[in-house]
Amino acid sequence: MQVEQISVFLENKSGRLSEVTGILAETGINIRALALADTSDFGVLRLIVDDNEKAVSALKNNGFTVGKTDVVAVEVADRPGGLHEILEMLKKNDINVEYMYAYVRNSGQNAIMIFRFDNVPAAIDLLSSQGFTIIGGSRLYTM
Repeated sequence: MQVEQISVFLENKSGRLSEVTGILAETGINIRALALADTSDFGVLRLIVDDNEKAVSALKNNGFTVGKTDVVAVEVADRPGGLHEILEMLKKNDINVEYMYAYVRNSGQNAIMIFRFDNVPAAIDLLSSQGFTIIGGSRLYTM
């Protein structure tokens, strides 16, 4: 089970992030999770939203370069060492985490982490076989 994430490429200058959030707000798109990485010249805004197609269309129509990537949403025990357990298991099985970020929700016993792996099918198989809950897109977008 994978989740579709959109990536928006931004010039690293004042106001560009606000333009993106304004377009999404005007289009009625709810941002569920995000991560922003930058260099001196540009940034990559990674988003989980409640309507990918509508968001991609609106952003492209406003001149933004947008890509799609499959990521994996995993429930992680919300306690000291919860994330470490997963990362150690992945390390022992030679699965690299390319990047990750947190998905915020109001309540619950577990946190949710969004992962981009170098070998997504192997990561999903491993995590599932070890009893970790993988959350599909249709459920994640509405949480």
